[in-house]
Amino acid sequence: MLVVGDTLLSEDVIEKKFICDLSACKGACCVEGESGAPLDANELPVLEKIYEKAKPYIPSSGIKAIEKQGKYITDSDGDYVTPLVNGAHCAYTYFENGFAKCAIEKAYLEKKIDYKKPISCHLYPIRLEQTKTYLTVNYHKWNICKAACELGKKEKLPVYQFLKEPLIRKFGKQWFDDLTEIATQYSNKK
Repeated sequence: MLVVGDTLLSEDVIEKKFICDLSACKGACCVEGESGAPLDANELPVLEKIYEKAKPYIPSSGIKAIEKQGKYITDSDGDYVTPLVNGAHCAYTYFENGFAKCAIEKAYLEKKIDYKKPISCHLYPIRLEQTKTYLTVNYHKWNICKAACELGKKEKLPVYQFLKEPLIRKFGKQWFDDLTEIATQYSNKK
């Protein structure tokens, strides 16, 4: 593990290669899994605020799920997550030509809101976990991302470089610059 600012970073974030390959997975990360997208506590009021402007992009099944369960829920682990439609996909997901996509992100891209999507979605395949001392930054391996790993290897793009924009969104440019310097030193030692 490497220390970057007040975070503890897994070496996998530097070593592993990754580029989302939507043509292969078709947005499976919005559909697979046992619960919705993890949410930071500071995102809860944001979802409340943006919901009405994002609602036109959410399918009726998602709207029903949100109106029944709430804009966010607490999962079995006690974490805040997005609600699911009938225990399946994220309620904020819409489907287009066989691809699962984010209705929140669509509203953002059409300049209806200024919030791109939950940071956990934007950061994937990185997952964050708070310990007593550090916020840990870990690479999460999931079989649905096999094609993304293969494409990343082919293009030789490390996870942290693929995720530059969301990492800066979460931690700031200085943190990312520090990570880049640490990654360079780490790679030179290997």
